[in-house]
Amino acid sequence: MHAAVVHEWGAPLDVVKYEETAEPLVGPDTALVEVAAAGVNPVDWKILTGGMAAYVPTHLPLIPGWDMAGTVVMPGPTLPWLKPGDRVAAYAREDHIEFGTFAERKAVHERAIAKVPDNVGLDIAGALPLVGLTALQALDAVDVSAGDSVLIHNASGGVGTIALQLAVLRGATVAGTTSPSNNARLEARGATPVDYHHLVEDAKRVSPNGFDVIVDLIGGEAVDATQDLLKPGGRIVSIADPLTRLAGMGFVTRYWFVRPDGPGLAGLLDLVSRGDLAVDIAARYPLTQAAQALEENRTGHTSGKILIAVDSDLL
Repeated sequence: MHAAVVHEWGAPLDVVKYEETAEPLVGPDTALVEVAAAGVNPVDWKILTGGMAAYVPTHLPLIPGWDMAGTVVMPGPTLPWLKPGDRVAAYAREDHIEFGTFAERKAVHERAIAKVPDNVGLDIAGALPLVGLTALQALDAVDVSAGDSVLIHNASGGVGTIALQLAVLRGATVAGTTSPSNNARLEARGATPVDYHHLVEDAKRVSPNGFDVIVDLIGGEAVDATQDLLKPGGRIVSIADPLTRLAGMGFVTRYWFVRPDGPGLAGLLDLVSRGDLAVDIAARYPLTQAAQALEENRTGHTSGKILIAVDSDLL
């Protein structure tokens, strides 16, 4: 099969090569899937620098990519609910980084797999898993529910766009930090924009008494403003900052790293199927241009997901 393969650390355009490689090894608790689409995420190009090796065992040569959707070729014996031809999606991160989703085929563990509803395209399904599950699990970590006032930092990014939609669906009142050029997108999905460049002032205008929950997706200065924006006893979750400097301030803090979750992904796909959750795709690349897709994700400011269309019909 063909895949995007990395043999050394470096920038995407320097080290990602389209080449022939070995077929995936299929175990009893995995399904072999013909990949149709794979979403690109910042973690994918960060892996190429070797920077993730401190968190997840990483082996060269490697195939990047954790998002995917495609068609089942052969399910393992512990997956009787799957059959060849079923359309599936997965957040296919494994316990080590080596065999990713930027490939024509991928062996996927049963814990990660969800069936894709008939009315959801494999392009949308392939762009959803990491951002969708990150948003879902972050909201669950701080129990976002009806009546909560929620501030989402970087609400126009990949995870933020999903998080604000899910929070609105739960009945929360949502505000999101963004640049003014994205205000209309946030408002169309039920959130009040907050100008990141005037964070504290603008957030207090939106919610003078503070927020019940902050969902932080960028870390840094956004977290530094927590004491000014979060109600006493409020909850904050971050995917970008361990929040150690908030210790002793009386807040409930959670630092979250997304986990594979087939049932959770199935629930998100059901929301997409019903028209309650939208996934924006900003750009599509063939597998032969995986390096360019990763470079655009690294250097660009796209308002939506970048997709590798392994199936050329999805370009």
